[in-house]
Amino acid sequence: MARLLLFNKPFGVLSQFTDRGSPTVRSTLSDFIAVKGVYPAGRLDRDSEGLLLLCDDGRLQARIADPRFKMPKTYLVQVEGDPQEQELDRLRRGVLLKDGMTLPADVARIDAPDLWLRDPPIRQRRFIPDNWLKITICEGRNRQVRRMTAEVGLPTLRLVRWSIGDWSVAGIAPGEFEASRPGELAKSTQNR
Repeated sequence: MARLLLFNKPFGVLSQFTDRGSPTVRSTLSDFIAVKGVYPAGRLDRDSEGLLLLCDDGRLQARIADPRFKMPKTYLVQVEGDPQEQELDRLRRGVLLKDGMTLPADVARIDAPDLWLRDPPIRQRRFIPDNWLKITICEGRNRQVRRMTAEVGLPTLRLVRWSIGDWSVAGIAPGEFEASRPGELAKSTQNR
């Protein structure tokens, strides 16, 4: 039976176990996870937070990370500005980026979620509003959500991956992980 860990990756942590070649010491997964034989199923940028799945099964890793399987990934995104329907509709239809058109996204304005504090905190600007969006995509290009929001004039201030498929970071503190139960593993990977 494959092992799957749900890790709440803090801001500033690399989505890998080692950091070779960097002149500065950066935090990695090995600072938080002492489980042998598990590897990230996909990536989450250093300046993003939230759910990172780790497993010990290559086929499962591929099902989670490979865009061919279109596993939905939901992000809670704090953006600079006041999103209007025009910008939200562009995100919903897909956005033309330098590497091509994105697939349509599920996008909604949401109230500020009750999240953990980020270290360092987001810089607050007195005269520039910020708002929260819930964005679900089914692909995983490099820094895709950040590039999409920037393209429509809403720069991302904070990005938290809330869920991948049926797995969620709800209830997992930053820097902590929990093991997926076998039934959850089977349910989340069938029909994908």
